[in-house]
Amino acid sequence: MAEQSGPLAGKVAVVMGVANQWSIGYAIAESLANAGAKLAITYRAERSLRDATKLVELVPGSKAFQCDVDSDDDIDKLGDDLKAEYGVVDTLVHSIAFAPPAELRGRFIETTREGFITAHAVSVYSLIAAAQRISPLMTNGGSIMTLSYLGADRVFPQYNVMGVAKAALESTVRYLAADLGDARIRVNALSAGPIKTKSARGIPGFSTMKDAAADKSPIKGELTAKQVADVAAFLASDAASGITGETIIIDNGFHVLGI
Repeated sequence: MAEQSGPLAGKVAVVMGVANQWSIGYAIAESLANAGAKLAITYRAERSLRDATKLVELVPGSKAFQCDVDSDDDIDKLGDDLKAEYGVVDTLVHSIAFAPPAELRGRFIETTREGFITAHAVSVYSLIAAAQRISPLMTNGGSIMTLSYLGADRVFPQYNVMGVAKAALESTVRYLAADLGDARIRVNALSAGPIKTKSARGIPGFSTMKDAAADKSPIKGELTAKQVADVAAFLASDAASGITGETIIIDNGFHVLGI
């Protein structure tokens, strides 16, 4: 490994929620590394460690940290470990979402209390909890970003409670942007179109959604994780210093269509 150059050289980027090498979080980490950033990769399960290790090998000084966002103790430890290892953090990428599979079948009106709470705790509150611990390390300002989806604004069959959670996530982005602006910390959401990932395949009807988007979008063809990842690298850079509180849609233009 050799020291890299680029617009993020000398900066530290925390990427939370890298599940596997097919995930959008993984692609974002690659783009940040290609731009020169050191990576602090968090993973939840041991089975994800192998792919996290591949990422930390990209740039000297990168490291993987196990963190379960359901545990405040784990998030506390992550904040302490990042402070001890790097001192200063420049970018935080939140790539974490979950709803119980049963909640993505049937009708939204059938959402259970437990499923609603779980979806919001994992998909939304985890961003707040991570920002609480990591934003104090952004002493030079920085960029926080999370991943959303058009289901926050529009109804997609069987996306159900996850759509409501994404709406809450986008609202959370705006409130965090207002809170952290004085510290020159920018907070934004990336709303990606349908991308073939392992987690997306668990959404009923996903293939139909993906094929329809590829066929109808102004820019034809499948959206790739790299397209989203390159926007993330831009948001992490000083070139995006005036952008905060936004939900940036990357879907080949599908969202602009009326039919």
